[in-house]
Amino acid sequence: MSLLFKELDYRPTPIGVLSLRRRRELSLDIDVYEIKLDDEYLMSSLFTDAEIALADLGLADLAGDSLDVVVGGLGLGYTAKAALDNPKTGKLTVLDTLPEVIEWHQQGLLPLGEQLSGDRRCELVHADFFGASLSDIAGMNPQRPDTRHDAILLDVDHSPGNVLHDDHKRLYTKDGLQKLATHLVPGGVFALWSTELPEPWFEENLAAAFDDIRAEVITFRHPLIDREDINTVYIARKAS
Repeated sequence: MSLLFKELDYRPTPIGVLSLRRRRELSLDIDVYEIKLDDEYLMSSLFTDAEIALADLGLADLAGDSLDVVVGGLGLGYTAKAALDNPKTGKLTVLDTLPEVIEWHQQGLLPLGEQLSGDRRCELVHADFFGASLSDIAGMNPQRPDTRHDAILLDVDHSPGNVLHDDHKRLYTKDGLQKLATHLVPGGVFALWSTELPEPWFEENLAAAFDDIRAEVITFRHPLIDREDINTVYIARKAS
């Protein structure tokens, strides 16, 4: 059995104090990994259903066996792992604005770190996803600026209406989503995770930028209080 609680790392960053902690959840007999920004929980390994569904749903309707996929937000790595588990994925770029999170994976401090860092298809890149999304450069990966992508999967903000930083708000506008769509190949998919039920204003904005959109409500059990919770995954496909 591991220690009941351990702070694995603690870093001041330009957007707040970032901390990584591991605690033992005795009721479930598991270790739980959590990332906090100041006093706010960003992610927990207790809840991974929607992060996995983001990749599964985002890639489900795409054909081919060598998809070029971008994930915005590395976090604990569950969306990235689900994308790599899909046999259609040929190349995965994971963009994160916090180099500390990338280092945690590369140093093996997180359970999925060695798997993600060791997969030759996967590139962990310190970059601003939102800046790249709104740029005029074709590709999201700064190492491959001329390459458009088959899928872009985003898991950073709590929801389109509840963002971690004001600079993110522009992406969720009609103009921002139209700009993001230019980084996809024809027929490519943008998928987004949200903690909220589908929001009509955001679906309207998606419909202005993409040919086909839908919102999938993901239900899962809260393991500590035996209550059903919900998240949403938006899937938007560019005209082919």
